[in-house]
Amino acid sequence: MNKILAAIEHTARTTPQAIALKNADQQINYAQLNAWLNQLSDWLMAQQLGRVGLWGENSIEWIVADLAAWKAGVTLVPLPRFFSPSQLQHLLAEAQLSSLLVCGDIAPVTAVSERSNTPVRNIYLDKLAQPGAAARIHDVAKITFTSGTTGAPKGVCLSTAALENVTLALAERIYAAPGAADTIQQHLTLLPFSTLLENIAGVYLPLYLGKTIVVLPGAQLGLTGSSQLSLPQLLQTMHQYQPNSVILLPQILQGLVVAAERGFGLPSALKFIAVGGAKTPASLIARARVLGIPVYEGYGLSECASVVSLNAPGIDKPGSVGKPLGHVQVRIQNGIIFTRGNAFNGYLNFPVGSDEWVNTGDLGELDDEGYLFITGRVKNLIISSYGRNISPEWIEAELCLSPAIAQAMLVGDAQAFCSAILVPAATISPEQLRGEIVRINKNLPDYAQVKKIIVATAPFTSANQMLTDNGRLRREAIAQAYTQAIAAIYEHQPNLLPSTNDTAGAVYDIF
Repeated sequence: MNKILAAIEHTARTTPQAIALKNADQQINYAQLNAWLNQLSDWLMAQQLGRVGLWGENSIEWIVADLAAWKAGVTLVPLPRFFSPSQLQHLLAEAQLSSLLVCGDIAPVTAVSERSNTPVRNIYLDKLAQPGAAARIHDVAKITFTSGTTGAPKGVCLSTAALENVTLALAERIYAAPGAADTIQQHLTLLPFSTLLENIAGVYLPLYLGKTIVVLPGAQLGLTGSSQLSLPQLLQTMHQYQPNSVILLPQILQGLVVAAERGFGLPSALKFIAVGGAKTPASLIARARVLGIPVYEGYGLSECASVVSLNAPGIDKPGSVGKPLGHVQVRIQNGIIFTRGNAFNGYLNFPVGSDEWVNTGDLGELDDEGYLFITGRVKNLIISSYGRNISPEWIEAELCLSPAIAQAMLVGDAQAFCSAILVPAATISPEQLRGEIVRINKNLPDYAQVKKIIVATAPFTSANQMLTDNGRLRREAIAQAYTQAIAAIYEHQPNLLPSTNDTAGAVYDIF
């Protein structure tokens, strides 16, 4: 049995009444949790399932299904709810899934031929009306599909050892400070469980340490889709449950800092806030610290089973993403960050050796004290402030499929939403162009939809230094030419709705 499951079993024996999981309606103690895990894992083994998907909203049942599949030796494939329908269909086909564990009353992701009840209430097994039945992958406990740098995300294969290593290293880093083990007792989950960051640091870690997890659906937290936030609802919920720890994305942290600056304080019970998923401005961390918000930035990637480095009390340098965790080696080669010590088992259908150095694709540096700093990315990857990875080439290709759009460049790195600089194919009114974007957005996941556009003043050409000789966008040159328009978009200025006879280069809202 792996170390996380063994720890849950140990807590169930020694302090069976300790609360493991709770929501607005129920509290589940460690004895109940362990009993459910045993019942469901035994049932899963009897079904002789090698590989199964997991579909559902954040819930107690999701955690039970996840852990029971791990205990049963089933290779689990969580399905992100923020994926578009086409991305989900790609995932199902790529993972060759014929069955899904479904948690709660949720719309099916695809056609279902048969539904079976499991021993645990509100967890079902759906057999899909499509070919599949893939076998368990040796030494792969979980296949995590990220939000993807293209429209067809890759599945990252992770072993039990990789998941354990991160969990134990986080326990050592976060709880090493004096008193941390006693003061951090209850964690509130905010991020989707299908993302590794919350799955490991927000579920496996608290359960490994015998803590309590508050599990609420997105609507109760004020979170909908992958990038919609109701700050008043989130603050109300946080005050209601008084968590000691949470994990935030930069955009959520920014909202909480602004609220605190305006007098809407955070719960006094908060002792540790981790922020990650995308680069967090050092100025935002500084503003939070002035307000007494105990926030610490970290860094990771799915190919290393999530967290690679983390700041924590006593091991902290604002502006950095912390020191690498104890199980990870980091080196900088030609400015690029490489890691070793907790590598993945390759992408699904493309295995690699687990002891290889992983090229993160990120640029960075290590200082003399061993703190890691992120300085940029090798490729043109956009990471939203909600932590979603977006390939601009993917969205630009979708935009340029429209007969109304000749050229497009996506912007929005470290921002809450994407925008695009567009060169229309012909004379077209802003309303017509807006209509085209609305149509295109319907086929994109919400985190990749274009929310505002800038109409370019001239086509991108090699003559004006906005295209390379082989026709590729010179992104820095284009961004520089439209600096003011881009700034206007993300400064949240009101009334960015010019009339149809305004000059090109103006900003237009899509929604």
